[in-house]
Amino acid sequence: MDFSKPGPNSGAKGGARPGAAYSAVVGTLASRALPSALRGLAYRAFARAVGANLDETELPLGAYPSLGDFFARKLRDGARTVDPAADAIISPCDGVIAARGEAVDGALVQAKGRSYRLEELVAASGPGSLAARLSGGAYMTIYLSPKDYHRVHAPVDAELLSYDYVPGTLWPVNRWATERREGLLARNERVVIHMNAGALGHVALVMVGAAGVGNIRLAHAPDSATFRGLRERRRIELSGVRVRKGDELGAFRLGSTVVMIFEPGRATLAGEVAQPVRFGERLGRVSGGAS
Repeated sequence: MDFSKPGPNSGAKGGARPGAAYSAVVGTLASRALPSALRGLAYRAFARAVGANLDETELPLGAYPSLGDFFARKLRDGARTVDPAADAIISPCDGVIAARGEAVDGALVQAKGRSYRLEELVAASGPGSLAARLSGGAYMTIYLSPKDYHRVHAPVDAELLSYDYVPGTLWPVNRWATERREGLLARNERVVIHMNAGALGHVALVMVGAAGVGNIRLAHAPDSATFRGLRERRRIELSGVRVRKGDELGAFRLGSTVVMIFEPGRATLAGEVAQPVRFGERLGRVSGGAS
């Protein structure tokens, strides 16, 4: 399974995408192997600069060949606890809550005074589409900074239905940028992960790329990478792939933003804007109306 294969619907056509050249340079540098003798020193210096917690890394620092590998590092056993309650919706990643609410009439808040459209985010519109299913539902946006653990996990038990790669720009997605640039999360390069979560109905988890982050790896599509400068939308249909709450879905090679959206009346989410969150902790519950 590979996003380099042709697929339906074109996205950004022709010309360089904003941020693409910068991301290409950063991506190349991040993927370049460091001499083993320098790795520990380099990663410790980086961790001090951004505030990353090196006590949680799965492997010794010298085992990560490149900065990109260090960014996408796994956690050591026991570093996180996944809330075991049957009705718990967990945080799919580490980060900070950037927005939370309900997608009333298909509108999501990006930042104070700025919103964007659900059908633009998931690149689907019309009756019966994913956007139509999710319109009015609860959503949460989580921003991952350079210090955070950069793997993304299933917030609930579900069956994976498809991955949709949607081409776009590679603008920064930090608070400064989201407060100033209209519809940023629906314009940047992204992967829409479509899931069927049984009692919760359909769920979308969107991994949004950013400047320096045009490279998203997916757990069930090992050859996938949005860094290749693709210009057309790609879809990977999945069949019989079930994930448990907390199972890995993918990884950012450098970090970005995750948006998760649920069907109306199915999920209740909690948490305040600017609140730090950690993968595995409860962020909501299955609503009483779900059946």
